[in-house]
Parts: sequence; structure tokens; C-alpha cells
Amino acid sequence: MQQYNTQLEKLPLPEYGRSIQNMVNHCLTIEDKDERQSCAETIISIMSNIYPDLKDNADFVPMLWDHLAIMSNYKLDITYPCEIIPQDKFHSKPDAIPFDNRKVPYRHYGKLIVQLIKKTAEMPDNDERDYLLMIIVLQMKKFLLTWNREACSNEKIADDLEELSDKKLTLTQEVYELMLEHEYLLPAHTTVNNHSNGQRRKQSSNTGKRSIQKRIPKNNQKRYNQRKR
Repeated sequence: MQQYNTQLEKLPLPEYGRSIQNMVNHCLTIEDKDERQSCAETIISIMSNIYPDLKDNADFVPMLWDHLAIMSNYKLDITYPCEIIPQDKFHSKPDAIPFDNRKVPYRHYGKLIVQLIKKTAEMPDNDERDYLLMIIVLQMKKFLLTWNREACSNEKIADDLEELSDKKLTLTQEVYELMLEHEYLLPAHTTVNNHSNGQRRKQSSNTGKRSIQKRIPKNNQKRYNQRKR
């Protein structure tokens, strides 16, 4: 009666196939040590033909001897030409990677954006902070466009910015004008105000100013007016 591979013993390393595993099993039955050593070296030579592209790798031969030990369940009594991985380390599980499980209010922005907003909120109110805030807002716009293009608007970005910064940052007129100057950083066919491609940039700018003007705090309004003089 024909036997299927699924009915046979499970292979420790299936990539070498059952024929090589049978060779290893036969090597285990050889009583003479010299003959057993010669058989093991022959098996290594055959195993190396499976990965011809790795023959120039310095770790290639030690890897083959490690695999031979694994396929023999570490029962092959031979003289290994190199140090092999101990059996206890081979079956041991790696240490768990610590992950930051803190929740992000808006997952489409990512944790990095949230961290940048927190750091920016701690900076003094100057031109450097405005420029950094402009970069953050443009990046938020990119992520929001990818996540939900229909929900992307300056009002949405401003609301999210205030929430993520605990109302320490606002989308001011100064930041908005910087966005207009750097809107080439946004995806193609996208304007800062999400208007259709047929509208002029001037119309887009005026509409944006009206919607953003309401968000300029009094302390920023004074600094903004001084710059315009």
C-alpha cells in the first residue's frame, strides 16, 4: 500500500527533503565511528549542493553541521569540525520584544506624530515652532488623505491638532500661510483647502484664510500683525 508523506514521520528540517533525512537516520545506525564520521561528511557535502549560492559565506559550513545535528536530534556521535548550537538553546524561545501598548487617539496619524506634537507644544512661541508645526500639519494632512480623503479638511486637522496637544497648539494664520508656500509637499492634485483642481490657488487661499482666521489666538494675532508691517 502506498504511503503519503503526511503519514510518515515529521521532518525536523523539511527543506532538505526526506532522502537526506533517511541518510541521517542511516548514519545513526552505523557502529564504526570512522565510517560514521565519513558518512556524516558525505551528507554535509550533499546538503551543501542545495544552497550553491551560499558556499562563499563564512557561516555556511557551520550552519550545515548545525542542521545535521538537528536532523539527528543531537544523537549523532561524531567529531564536529566546528562548534554547534547546543540543543537547549535551539529549542529555547527568544525573549519577548517589549511593545508600547499605549493607545493612540487617532491611529491613522501614528505615535510619531503624537510625540512630535507633544514636543512642539513645549517649544517657545517663535518662527522655529511655526515652521515645525507646519511640517507636522502637512504630514497629518497626508495621513488623513490616505485614511479618508472625504473627511480631510483644515477644520478637521485643526481640531485634531488642538486635541492631541491638549489645546496648546492651534492652526494659526502664520502656519497656514507656510502651508500654502509648501503645499508641493502634499500628494499630487491636492491643495491645502481640498478644493477642486479647476479652482485658482488665490481662491483657495482666501477661503482658507477665512476659515483659519477664527482660530488665531489673541496672543498670536498680535505677533502676526507685527510681522505684516
